This record gives sequence, structure tokens and C-alpha cells, in this order.
Amino acid sequence: MLRRLLQPVWVLLAIIFLIEAWLWDHLEPIVARIVALIPLARFKQWLTERVDALPPAMTLIVFAVPILPLFPLKLAGLYLLTHEYWLTGMSTFLFAKMVGVGVTAFVFDVTRDKLLEMRWFERIYDFVLKLRAKASELVDPIKRRIRELISGNGEGWSSRTLRLIQRFRKSVHEAR
Repeated sequence: MLRRLLQPVWVLLAIIFLIEAWLWDHLEPIVARIVALIPLARFKQWLTERVDALPPAMTLIVFAVPILPLFPLKLAGLYLLTHEYWLTGMSTFLFAKMVGVGVTAFVFDVTRDKLLEMRWFERIYDFVLKLRAKASELVDPIKRRIRELISGNGEGWSSRTLRLIQRFRKSVHEAR
């Protein structure tokens, strides 16, 4: 009974987690292209050399520090949202989120090997990878069903959904 009640919560958490993973996967190549365009390649090489000289615990600081300046920007976005500046607040928050994921992907690429030398970090990293696989496993049937509904001919759709679509089409047609 409790498991059945908590399933929507787990699905929501899995979707949020997968959105983060999707952002990570898609922003990392973009950041790599930006690094190729701007003279960040030299910075990356310099940072890699410095990280190689650091002990793993200090590498964790190098990994965490670039994200800290973005926290006030996220708070500013939330402040704007609470004062009903919806577009500006969402834009600010999403900008901070995207930059944060991009910077984290860049810095993690440089620090990954050193961070994985710490046993506890390696366990957390493995746990996150397993969690990501589990989240995908949980959400994949839902995504597949949505794709089937969107691309299908209406088979399996509820009569309420079909009436809603019919009403929407009628209103669009009347608006012409």
C-alpha cells in the first residue's frame, strides 16, 4: 500500500534526476566546444597540471569552489520569483543552473581521476551511476508510453483525452 502511494514521488524524483543527468550529458560537449573556441584549453591544461600535484582532498576543494559563486545567483532568481518577476526570475535561475552544470562538468572532467582516488567519493560516484540507471529504468516505460500516445492513431487513448483533443481542434478551427 505504502509502496503504491510513494511510486509517483519516486517517479518524480527519477524524472528530476534524469533531467539533471540530461543537462550534464548535453552541456558537457557544449562546454568542450566553448573551451576549444576560447583559450580555455591552456587553462584546462594548467588546471590539470595543478590538480595532478594536489592530494585528493584538496582536489575536492577545486571541484567544489567554482560552483559556490553561482549560489547567490540562484537565490537572486528565487527572490525575483517570489516578487512575481516570473520571466526574469526563471531566466536567472535557469541561467545559473545551466552555467553550474557546465562548469561542474568541466571541472569534474579535470578532477575526476584524483577524486576517484578517495574511497568514499568512488562509492558515491558508483552509487550515483547506479541511481541514474535505476531512474532510467523507472522512467523508460512512461517515456515509451508517452511516445506511443503521441505518435499513435488514438488507440489506447482514454475517451476523455480524445474529447479534449477534439475540443481543442474545434476551437482552433473556429478561430480561423
